[in-house]
Amino acid sequence: MSEPPPEQVVDAAAAAPSKSELKKRAKALEKEKKAAEKAAKQQEMATQTQAAAEDYAVAFYGQLPLNQSQSRPRRPRVTIASLSSREEESVLLRARVQTSRAQGNKMVFLNLRQRTDTVQALLLVTPEKVSKQMVKWAAGLADESIVLVEGIVKKSPEPIKSATVSDVELHITQLHLVSGIDGRLPFSVEDASRPDLEDDADESTDAQFNRVLLKTRLDNRVIDLRTQTNQAVFKLQAAIGNMFRNYLDENGFTEIHSPKLQGAATESGASVFKVSYFKGSAFLAQSPQLAKQMAIAADFERVYEIGPVFRAEDSNTHRHLTEFMGLDLEMTIEEHYHEVMELLDGLFLSIFRGLREKYSDETELVRLQFPADEFKWREGPEGTLKLTFKEAVDILVADGVAREELDDIKQVTENEKRLGRLVKAKYDTDYFIIDKFPMALRPFYTMPDPDDPTLSNSYDFFMRGEEILSGAQRIHDPAFLIEKMRSKGVDPESMKPYVDAFRMGCAPHGGGGIGLERVLMLFLKLNNIRRATLFPRDPKRLEP
Repeated sequence: MSEPPPEQVVDAAAAAPSKSELKKRAKALEKEKKAAEKAAKQQEMATQTQAAAEDYAVAFYGQLPLNQSQSRPRRPRVTIASLSSREEESVLLRARVQTSRAQGNKMVFLNLRQRTDTVQALLLVTPEKVSKQMVKWAAGLADESIVLVEGIVKKSPEPIKSATVSDVELHITQLHLVSGIDGRLPFSVEDASRPDLEDDADESTDAQFNRVLLKTRLDNRVIDLRTQTNQAVFKLQAAIGNMFRNYLDENGFTEIHSPKLQGAATESGASVFKVSYFKGSAFLAQSPQLAKQMAIAADFERVYEIGPVFRAEDSNTHRHLTEFMGLDLEMTIEEHYHEVMELLDGLFLSIFRGLREKYSDETELVRLQFPADEFKWREGPEGTLKLTFKEAVDILVADGVAREELDDIKQVTENEKRLGRLVKAKYDTDYFIIDKFPMALRPFYTMPDPDDPTLSNSYDFFMRGEEILSGAQRIHDPAFLIEKMRSKGVDPESMKPYVDAFRMGCAPHGGGGIGLERVLMLFLKLNNIRRATLFPRDPKRLEP
């Protein structure tokens, strides 16, 4: 291939721009670009200024500065629950935006929520107060945002079915964002308020609604707890704890606080959590049993405790947790352990009546999501149904259960529930007591029956066919206690301080332990104890 003539090469070189020329051109282009950006920015600012000038409501809405306690509030705030009595008043309140619905560019409806209470709020374009920009901004607020709202309470022309406060609505005059949503919610509170599917159901089985499974709820518990149902559930849980405490205070009990770190297993080594403790080991208390009895030996006479209980049982059932809240009591007896059983019965009846009389609204709210028959118990002269263990077994045998399967009714949950159904059908009660359990089924500190040592002075309480309390008279004689410990394979020396308490003299006594979450689950018929637990702990769950 021939090369080009020399003169053509020279002409091409002369035509190419120099490096300095290229730099000048690049600078010129950069200058033009910056000038264009500046002009665009100025235009944008001018547009914003003009829009602000046209937005006469700019002071009445928007994001509030981060609250760093810069000032103290000067204006009183109200609750949604009180709005029915504030017709035509101007009010200020803070709430979550549960849902929003825009109608055109001049109107938006907000459903505002405080715990179990909701109200409909209306933002409507008005001269000098509410602008189109304000309505557009409000319509864009994410569900679950926290807002500060000022408005006038107006009588609703007809009941608002979507709100618990249905006779009034709030006409908004000012609306500010306190806290927004960072990211996307795993599910809406509205969807979480629908009835649950079973744990093994397919989330896609219902195309009409987004269903939220229990596992999904528990994985994102903070959102799930915002539902009106859960707000009511845990208000009821608090009520049960308060009524337990008040009843016992009125009956001469002293509240105690026992240690949750133990040097030895309290009842059986198989069901305790072992933890490192400096250079040795300790155990998480599976009950306050030892401390309660030692308090009786210390002449406290009547004690109770509300505190966490730990059970290292690999039980993945609807009613077992590895950590739950125990309601425990212990008391001296004068003549007979039924004194304890009768006090416990009075305690439960007091709680049931209190829930019925003071918390019916919360109970009905829960039933909207978890439909259930009203919990029943016997009142009046007939009193609470009391069966012996033998009588309970006979009822099941008469219904076709093999007697050899019933050494321990509670060992087979279905037999326990079956008994509950049979008792309900025959006696029309969801609450009953079984007395005189076989000694072989009770722990070493249980007092045997004086006439039949194969039986014990022990009892269990049941709700809807499931045990919610286990209790008994305790052995207070040290020699007898040591004998029973050895017969159950427990070394008395491993629990020497406990045994020594009885060597120094102790009055006859008895008590019981109640699972708070289980009582709540069964009263409401929630079908899974995790629904009655704020942040459940079981063999497969340690968070959130």
